[in-house]
Amino acid sequence: MIKIITVLFIVVLSSAFFVNPCNAQKLHFIRFGGVAQGGTYSISYYSTDSINYKKEIDSILNKIDYSLSIYNPQSIISRINKNEYNVSLDKYFIDNFKKAIEMAKISDGIFDPTIAPLVNAWGFGFKNKIKLDSTKVDSIKQYVNYKFVKLENNRLVKAKKEVMLDFNAIAQGYSVDVVGDFLESRNINNYIVEIGGELKAKGRKENNKYWVAGIERPEADLNNRKLMARVELKDKALATSGNYHKFFIENGQKYSHSINPKTGYPAKNSLLSVTVLADDCFTADSHGTFFMILGKDKTIEYLKKHKNIQAYMIYSDDKGNLKTWESEELKFLILEQK
Repeated sequence: MIKIITVLFIVVLSSAFFVNPCNAQKLHFIRFGGVAQGGTYSISYYSTDSINYKKEIDSILNKIDYSLSIYNPQSIISRINKNEYNVSLDKYFIDNFKKAIEMAKISDGIFDPTIAPLVNAWGFGFKNKIKLDSTKVDSIKQYVNYKFVKLENNRLVKAKKEVMLDFNAIAQGYSVDVVGDFLESRNINNYIVEIGGELKAKGRKENNKYWVAGIERPEADLNNRKLMARVELKDKALATSGNYHKFFIENGQKYSHSINPKTGYPAKNSLLSVTVLADDCFTADSHGTFFMILGKDKTIEYLKKHKNIQAYMIYSDDKGNLKTWESEELKFLILEQK
């Protein structure tokens, strides 16, 4: 359902149980995974019982998919995009809509949930790419503006029927948060949730150590994955956006899937990937998309004003060499860097 397939490797040490140093209770280790949202997921946690919540979590992910998947023709978002009458919205849709509009305002429209017509035209959505020139791009852009949509009495209202929504830039991060909230509602406070590479970690694993995630080296070959860094997660969410797995080349020009709604064209800058740490995965995911369009230098300026968000950027210099930049706060969480 959602953007780039896994760009992170989760480092987890398994065991039958360990003793929680806070209350001396034995905590059992549970780990499972599955398929969801066009990719895979992996969940690990410690609990005072041995209950496996895979069935409940699969049900949650299926409900989110039914609400937000642009690839499911019967989903709420698909029905809205087809202008079906009187479509009732659920909590998942409303949460994503509100967050997307909030992010659109923060980014001055660089992040825009009405980007779907452009994403489809460039061949990165649920339709095949069409032949584009500046005139065609401009004609599509007239339907891309977050100000064209609003909520009224639990219904979505469009200013133009051609407007279409796409929450792919935030839906996986949102799903991670929802699953994390579910685990906490079951008194599980030591866990890591990963869905399609986006993740959230809370508490610690055995031996009182924090959870660790790996940041992938940006290689186009999915069979040749290597790590650039390992990051310690202290009750944080992490999401990565990148342009190295999803692109096409036409007439010698490389076009990435990160579309700038202001120009109507794929973003052009030196960024190859950006990994964002935040308190929740919703925020991390949305900012990752925003930063990929914003570019390295402007992202650095943004981060100076938003200390609650940290980032690790991988970019290419003028000679094509891989370079990295990380927030000052993030430097203390990096365990290893290559």
